[in-house]
Amino acid sequence: MSKIWTPDSWRSMPIRQVPTYPDEAKLNTVEEELRGMPPLVFAGEARRLKRQLGEVARGNAFLLQGGDCAESFAEFHADKIRDTFRVLLQMSVALTFAASCPIVKVGRMAGQYAKPRSSDTETQGEVSLPSYRGDIINGISFDAESRIPDPARMIKGYAQASSTLNLLRAFAQGGYANLKKVHQWNLDFVGGGEAVEKYQDLADRIDEALAFMEACGIDPNSTALHGTDFYVSHEALLLRYEEALTRVDSTTGDWYDTSGHMLWIGDRTRIKGEAHVEFLRGIANPLGLKVGPTTDLDELIDIIDILNPENEAGRITLICRMGAGIIEDKLPAVIKRIEEEGKAVVWSSDPMHGNTISAANGFKTRPFEDVLSEIRRFFRIHRSMGTYAGGVHFEMTGQNVTECTGGAEAITEEKLADRYRTHCDPRLNASQSLELAFLIAEGLKEERDERAKEMKRTAASE
Repeated sequence: MSKIWTPDSWRSMPIRQVPTYPDEAKLNTVEEELRGMPPLVFAGEARRLKRQLGEVARGNAFLLQGGDCAESFAEFHADKIRDTFRVLLQMSVALTFAASCPIVKVGRMAGQYAKPRSSDTETQGEVSLPSYRGDIINGISFDAESRIPDPARMIKGYAQASSTLNLLRAFAQGGYANLKKVHQWNLDFVGGGEAVEKYQDLADRIDEALAFMEACGIDPNSTALHGTDFYVSHEALLLRYEEALTRVDSTTGDWYDTSGHMLWIGDRTRIKGEAHVEFLRGIANPLGLKVGPTTDLDELIDIIDILNPENEAGRITLICRMGAGIIEDKLPAVIKRIEEEGKAVVWSSDPMHGNTISAANGFKTRPFEDVLSEIRRFFRIHRSMGTYAGGVHFEMTGQNVTECTGGAEAITEEKLADRYRTHCDPRLNASQSLELAFLIAEGLKEERDERAKEMKRTAASE
């Protein structure tokens, strides 16, 4: 790997999961146009996120990362953005109350437009066409014209990401995220259920605490309560788009990919000596690495060294996607190796990808119980090994979809067809997401209580 990095040095490396654009001249024109557009996020915001993730790595905060599997141009709407943001706020409140620590909120939003595929082609009947790779590359309709990669889609992706970020910033800092509105965040969850009742009870308790603070002369409209930090992330897959939005920060001289605050690299492109690792090593954003059951640990250590040579806390988040049935066999070896090497990382659980199955009616789904089981085992394994389970990473939506079976709503395979709207993989709906947050909160409270007991035991022995 070359020691000299430039935003385009990845172009000389082997690369996977990239489209072949038929019109090279149009592609060059689009890339040049993107280079002249304003940054979507700012270097200072990415640095602030890295500092907060550093606190997660040290066990002083918790990462909540969630959003769409693949954002859709057709479903781009203010209400959809608001509803997903609102569910993440609700989940964050539940986790904060249980863990008594800051929750770092990161959306899979404003850029999650490209998706890796297991095959370059898709076949229906006797017809084979190029695979759908996300709206920023080609169309989902199964016809030859839609599946042609179109560079102009990058311009549309930029425009929708810009509008999404504008709205998210307004929600996060314009008063919508004020804790005094905790009751107003409630959604019309289908069938109510225990999670909704728990949330209402939690909101009542927060109201009482705020009223007490106000009675004591503490301003409940202070900055800390009035707004919240909210960041966006996506998989850095389409490197032409990422390169075009990479800028030098005038205050530090470092390069930042201004398409998002945090970028991650998946199992299919996390390869030493190839283009995606080469690109990511030169940007100063916090980075995520997906870690699966087939991950080669020697190569993982090498890649961490390439991406984080100074072992900076907050730079690397390991997003572990194992599967409920095998996590206890696979994860301990990963943790042991990372600990032996002394790597400063955030440990986050992605309980979605390893638990995808095909229902009898042909729909891809994820059983809620398997998702919950993997998370519980993730926490239990870390507790037993003396390491900190610092985050969760979900594919979820604020919409009332029926894509994952189970949960309090008891969504069955027969009900999947009612509101199955994902462009790619199945997502937790609003009710399931909130239910899961309360179940995770119980685990965080147990973790907090165990740490408090250990501190008391240590103090007593001294």
